[in-house]
Amino acid sequence: MKDKLFIIGDIHGQITMFNQLLEHWNKEEEQLVLVGDLGDRGENPKACFEKVRELIEKEQAICLRGNHEEMLLNFMKNPNEFSSNYAMNGGMVTVASFLQTELKGKEPFELAKNLQEKAPWLKPFIETLPLKFEWENFLIVHAGINLTIRNWRNTSNRDMVWIREGFYDQPNRTGKTIIFGHTVTAMLNEDPTDTSIWETDDGKIGIDGGVVYGGSLHGIVIDKEGIIAQYSIENKGYAYSNHLRKE
Repeated sequence: MKDKLFIIGDIHGQITMFNQLLEHWNKEEEQLVLVGDLGDRGENPKACFEKVRELIEKEQAICLRGNHEEMLLNFMKNPNEFSSNYAMNGGMVTVASFLQTELKGKEPFELAKNLQEKAPWLKPFIETLPLKFEWENFLIVHAGINLTIRNWRNTSNRDMVWIREGFYDQPNRTGKTIIFGHTVTAMLNEDPTDTSIWETDDGKIGIDGGVVYGGSLHGIVIDKEGIIAQYSIENKGYAYSNHLRKE
């Protein structure tokens, strides 16, 4: 394992911005980690899934399972039950990007069947995505962990991809710095215009900049001590920042 991580927040189909952010990744020195939510909404979810699949296979990147991957998996397994929820959360953008055809008038089971025929690798790909990644004194997870229970390792699989309250609003006594996406930083910063990363004194770092809502796509570089660099692509254009850690 390399001695630095390059961690990217929720992408949500924004392939152009994703590629721009990857230009700052030093693959020789930094392990690439993505917190999940690759598709649903955005410019081209299919391209994001394909890109991440390639990065995993060729560069040993690590991608966690987010709640949007979970919803896509549920849709493929049981489309009649989960199609409404998935569509409400932007899922048909992902389906349309894979099928490249008009979805109107087609039944959920037909769409799920066609999706798996077009991309037979997609379902097993999602099923293999881990829910968390531990490195040194850091825990990277899509949504968070349950900080209301005595042992955080008993956090349910559902909470790791869905939790909000019970995590970000609770003190972190795990002894680990927790890096997560899922909850947009504008909400955590309590300012709809502030999409910068969210950090707390007790070791929580939120990196979902709400890119599909006019926010930012964030990438942070960490070493064993903490954040050493930050790169952000704003949805209204390109912006770059590099913040060295204050000693």
